[in-house]
Amino acid sequence: MERILFTHSKEATKALGKQIASFLKVGDVVLLTGDLGAGKTTLTSGVGEGLGVNEEVLSPTFNLLKCYFHGRIPFYHIDAYRLEGQNIEIGLDEVIEGDGACFIEWPQFIEPLIPDEKLEIEITNMGENDRRFRFFFEMGDYGWIESLKEEEAA
Repeated sequence: MERILFTHSKEATKALGKQIASFLKVGDVVLLTGDLGAGKTTLTSGVGEGLGVNEEVLSPTFNLLKCYFHGRIPFYHIDAYRLEGQNIEIGLDEVIEGDGACFIEWPQFIEPLIPDEKLEIEITNMGENDRRFRFFFEMGDYGWIESLKEEEAA
């Protein structure tokens, strides 16, 4: 299944993240792809807000993993960019298959750890603050993408 939505500001991208958060459940795995600066962390920040995380959600680029436990469900944010060509057997599989929702930036660098049931969000920078979001999945309980409202995200 596939769905495409557009946003035209950082605030709208965060609002889209908040909508996504309302559907997340324990065990959900969401892959985020897009160029540097596409809006992956902005979207993820909105997800954190939507889950009730009471701290700022920042990119885990230099940490690989950030964990947020003070929301509706535990929220894990992995940035695998620095794992290209590295040993990926560092315990991330326990987080990905763990007790919360897991968002993964640069998932291609840890592909063997990615479960079959996942939602993929491909973000394209269309210029300025305009973003295109392509949601797609083959397996898993992600049919809720049809419920996302563009007018709330635009």
